[in-house]
Amino acid sequence: MAEKENLQIADNVVVSMDYNLTVDSEIIDTTDHSEPIQFIQGHGNIIPGLEKELHGLKIGDNKKVIVQPAEAYGEFDENAFTDVSKDQFPADFEIRPGGEIRVRTVSGQFISAIIESADDEMVKLNLNHPLAGKELLFDAKIVNLRTATEEEISNGRLGGGCSSCSGGDCNSGCC
Repeated sequence: MAEKENLQIADNVVVSMDYNLTVDSEIIDTTDHSEPIQFIQGHGNIIPGLEKELHGLKIGDNKKVIVQPAEAYGEFDENAFTDVSKDQFPADFEIRPGGEIRVRTVSGQFISAIIESADDEMVKLNLNHPLAGKELLFDAKIVNLRTATEEEISNGRLGGGCSSCSGGDCNSGCC
């Protein structure tokens, strides 16, 4: 028990954290009414600006962290738009401006894109992350800490699945 009481956030420590994420004065994500998020510190499981600011915190610590775009989802890129032929979409797919879709890049990774506009032949996609160019305010509370297992450290993440994939299966190449 003494080890847990003295444990602080450092590389290879599993962090359980409650938080509120505020963007443009509006809470857009929270762990209120849900379980805390968990991640392994130092493995890039969360945005770099937040990970850096949590270093050294202990169980019960609270911290407000402002993360600038460069250490979150990047600056908004006016050139991150692409036109895709409408025939690349399934016939029954509803092409709705503002809708978010997952697309595969030429390197095989999946990313989110927002449908910017569409006409009879082409669909313009915005490839910027929805939070690109935004300053993020996290109100974080450290709920629990533990040393990561060797397997977790080796995998660089918790559990057997891929946190960024809806199916928890990394075979799709989305990680």
